[in-house]
Amino acid sequence: MSLIQFLLSLFQWIFLIPTIGGSIYLILCLLAVFRLRTQPEVLPQYPFSQWPPVTILKPVCGLEKNQGVNLRSTCLQDYPEFQVVFSVQDPNDPVIPLLMEIQQEFSPERVFVAIENHQVGPNGKINNLLGALPHARYDILVISDSDVRLKPNYLKTIVTPLADPEVGMVCTFYKATCADKWFEKMELLTFNADFIPSVVFAHLSGASKFCLGPSMALRRSDLKEIGGLEALADYLVEDYEMGRRIWSSGRKVAIVRYFVDIVVDLKNLSQWWNHQVYWDQNTRAAQPAGFFASILIRSVPFAFFFAVFRFGDAVGLAVLTGALVLRLATAAIIMGWGFRDREGLKSLSLLPLRDMTALLSWLLAFTKRTVLWRGSEFILNRDGRLVPRESKS
Repeated sequence: MSLIQFLLSLFQWIFLIPTIGGSIYLILCLLAVFRLRTQPEVLPQYPFSQWPPVTILKPVCGLEKNQGVNLRSTCLQDYPEFQVVFSVQDPNDPVIPLLMEIQQEFSPERVFVAIENHQVGPNGKINNLLGALPHARYDILVISDSDVRLKPNYLKTIVTPLADPEVGMVCTFYKATCADKWFEKMELLTFNADFIPSVVFAHLSGASKFCLGPSMALRRSDLKEIGGLEALADYLVEDYEMGRRIWSSGRKVAIVRYFVDIVVDLKNLSQWWNHQVYWDQNTRAAQPAGFFASILIRSVPFAFFFAVFRFGDAVGLAVLTGALVLRLATAAIIMGWGFRDREGLKSLSLLPLRDMTALLSWLLAFTKRTVLWRGSEFILNRDGRLVPRESKS
């Protein structure tokens, strides 16, 4: 056997391992989603005798797609007593007139608009929340991102697990929606066909711990116990760090089987690509070992390389076809039946392209040490902290 033949054979086996591993993982994710849909959820043994009052903290920055609907959905909760605090940092933010309009619609007693500029660290979301927190009237805090659209039963659902004193934080699942442009549909598939199925598998199998930042609830006292928001201001993945501190303190992080919608809002192709890399950097910062191991479960890209290194022969094309069929079939069942995601089904033809580009963003996230965030560049340390680039020079 010549050296070229040996290398071709070696690479074929190297590419075959993640093809097989990824295919098995797809089936495991499908089984996890099936379990999520069919098994009843365990509720607290001793529920609240009456619903406790809640403050929803909603950090906002700039105008976004469907923003009026998203923000109003926060105020339309089927819940006896709650307060909404919208917070912005820039007094000239163009979203402020909309916030004031919503405040007048639902009354200042229900809605408060905080306009305060806090710069405790590089994490903009934490800085924004620090402006909202002093205006929160109640002990139970719900943090919901500005692009999240809520259903009327959301508050009751996310607050219920806090009846258990051992629960220190509650999160919900989420899925992307309202993707119009083709690259927005690629973003939707990243969430609905890749990330969230993996989260469901991790949750139900116990493979790893996590905390989902777009929708979470906790007590003010528990937040104070882990150092407050100020202690999270240097972290890229502040939600994971918050969850890590909660479970390290001996409390539980509860994940309720409930989905909120996140509206996809991307202006151009460059913004989509930067967000893909940024999202992978988030995952690497939170779970570096798991992120590295995820290279072994990327079936479609490596099935493609396997077919290329076999020069498109019958075996190579059979492996590629099998990997594609399994990927599309499992994604269709997970999104269509598991998540009730008709949008994702309509975008399914883009999934192979999304999987190929995801391999490139994985490589960049694994090697790139800087993070682009809202026009500013930061260095990402090994412990997940952000450092302004200029301070390193």
